[in-house]
Amino acid sequence: MTLTPLDRAPLAVDLPHRLAASAPRVVVVGDAVLDCWMTGPSHRLSREAPVPVVEIDRTRCQPGGAANTAANLAALGARVALVSVVGDDDDGRTLRALLDEAGVDTRGVVVAPDRPTAAKRRIVADEAMVARYDTVPPTRPVRGFVPALDTALATAPDATVVCDYAAGALDDDTVAAVAARRGRLGVLVVDAHEVARWAPARPDVVTPNAGEVATLLGRPLPGPDRVAAAEAAAPELRARSGAAAVVVTLDRDGAVLLSPDQPAHRTWARPAPESRTCGAGDSFTAGLALALAAGTPAPTAAELAQAAADVVVARERTAVCSTADLAARVSASGESLSTAAELARLVAGHRAEGRRIVFTNGCFDVVHRGHVAYLNQAKRLGDVLVVALNADESVARLKGPERPVNPLADRAAVIGALSCVDHVVGFAEDTPVALLDALRPDVYAKGGDYTPDMLPETPTVTAYGGQVAILDYLPDRSTSLIVEKIRSHG
Repeated sequence: MTLTPLDRAPLAVDLPHRLAASAPRVVVVGDAVLDCWMTGPSHRLSREAPVPVVEIDRTRCQPGGAANTAANLAALGARVALVSVVGDDDDGRTLRALLDEAGVDTRGVVVAPDRPTAAKRRIVADEAMVARYDTVPPTRPVRGFVPALDTALATAPDATVVCDYAAGALDDDTVAAVAARRGRLGVLVVDAHEVARWAPARPDVVTPNAGEVATLLGRPLPGPDRVAAAEAAAPELRARSGAAAVVVTLDRDGAVLLSPDQPAHRTWARPAPESRTCGAGDSFTAGLALALAAGTPAPTAAELAQAAADVVVARERTAVCSTADLAARVSASGESLSTAAELARLVAGHRAEGRRIVFTNGCFDVVHRGHVAYLNQAKRLGDVLVVALNADESVARLKGPERPVNPLADRAAVIGALSCVDHVVGFAEDTPVALLDALRPDVYAKGGDYTPDMLPETPTVTAYGGQVAILDYLPDRSTSLIVEKIRSHG
């Protein structure tokens, strides 16, 4: 698979609906789990042991593991078939019924009478989890698994997602079978505890977390900057995983996309308590796979995957992210066009909490790969990134009467939807000198096609003690070149 550069399809707030409308077909292969939450009040300790007595008044079960990934994909508009195994027991019947309700094709779910269904049961007392007990199937071959895979692949999918959580469904024969059928899988996304195991299948993308990266490399990512450490290890990660690209997921630190043909792209997560992160990785994988299956550029797909994960960590228990949820999350991110007065108040609050403020500006008319790489790099210079957009009349003065292509509100929605951007503000002047003087950011960042001496803003920034940072420059990446290319094609 070629990971398309971002300039062919800029991130837009209506993209979740467009992805759902395309309805890609996705096959999910992996360990299905029944996730159950048993909740109730606790008023006393047991006399047998110093543990709370929980009076269970509600039990809620949801698809987990590969089944949760499949349910998320269905909620996001994909046509999904699951290839997995369950036992011939009540848990297996419950899980299959839940998947049917979610719109997942379960004809590829093998019912094995000689093994129990994988299950996790959590006991929650007054919103605090006090215990979890699991049903763990044996790790032995599953008869009928490969024929079920062939049935699911009878119609070639747009993408295949492997969810290998070492719960026994995927043995070495299954790995070999998937590798042998590589040409029929479409985009292959692998989410596995042991990523190297799937190298023979040549995945397009693997999604290891920090612990799985440590297993893959044979050493942990050194701190304190795990993102930089992952970037430094990118060639080794791709070589050991056999993957064209690696998306390292880092919980509160977001994720970083590492591919050989473009700069590393980082997403920023919305922090959430550990108790809210159950299933977030499944939602991330589902959002990433759906976007890639629909032909979305990899950096945009990573942004949508992060948005899907952010949706579910804001909820209790195991949850799914629907098309409407994702659209609302992206739209809410894009509705960040502040007034100068509002922004001054917000920046003052950030500064009072010790956060480092980074400021940049530009037209950002037709968002392309260079813009996104540049904004990613700018955010990493501090904690809060403020982007000031030239108002429409300012763009016309600077670029000509036929610009901007997109009005200020639309440009703000697109830029604000990037997870690296915290605040967006417009300004009518030709330079943001007045905003810089009012906000006094710690860092003023500009692209590498400038030098500090060329910038009219430099004297203002240096006068209050700020830093001017010149970022990397990507040649042949500009809105003007894109507009001219469109015109040349009629």
